[in-house]
Amino acid sequence: MKQANTVGELLRRRLEETSKSPEELAEAAQVPPEYIDELLDGTRRPPLPGRTDVYDKMTRFLRLARNELATCASAERAAADERPSIPDAKIRRLLFSLCDPQTAKELERRARGKQGAAELADFVQRLLDVTHGAVQRMLNDPLVLRAAATQRGSSFTAVRLRVLEFLDKTPGMLTTGDVEEFIRPRVNHWGVDFETGVLRVVLRGQEPRERERRAPARPAPEPTTDVAE
Repeated sequence: MKQANTVGELLRRRLEETSKSPEELAEAAQVPPEYIDELLDGTRRPPLPGRTDVYDKMTRFLRLARNELATCASAERAAADERPSIPDAKIRRLLFSLCDPQTAKELERRARGKQGAAELADFVQRLLDVTHGAVQRMLNDPLVLRAAATQRGSSFTAVRLRVLEFLDKTPGMLTTGDVEEFIRPRVNHWGVDFETGVLRVVLRGQEPRERERRAPARPAPEPTTDVAE
């Protein structure tokens, strides 16, 4: 059988083979039907494997090979040749407000240069990686998602979709809502050692985690998470 080139092709083929409907697949993956429709017609970029649980749920429902969907998604995203981009000025101001003023000033200065922009995209991506790790735990806790849905007067599926979409965001895709809903509640402040490229992120209410390239620990008033290149 011809190998599918996109996630949409693979899903369409398997839905036909199993006589399942897109609506049934959406229910199994715990996403709105529109999410599946957009994957099928190619208007939604397939989510990044490792940052989503929809592939596991779809794989079980459609009885696919274990890594078939994830492999297809990785190849499709690689073929798109996505280039890193920096957040727009409004989003940068929100992110830099979590830095000390001198660091914020230097980050904005670098954002205006071609080489500095690529460097900034990397810094923000690593900040996102830390935030994504904290947010991703919500997917494994339906009670937290249901509580959030009740608090917002929304549905469980809608809140779950919001989390899934944030987990797939890159720096250039960030919105004001992303920062206010996911980043600010989790990041106390962050900074960069411009000489070493080490990113220091202080998360709210999290115990310190040692990293392999971290300098010897010193007493500090707040828990820290260091992210090195």
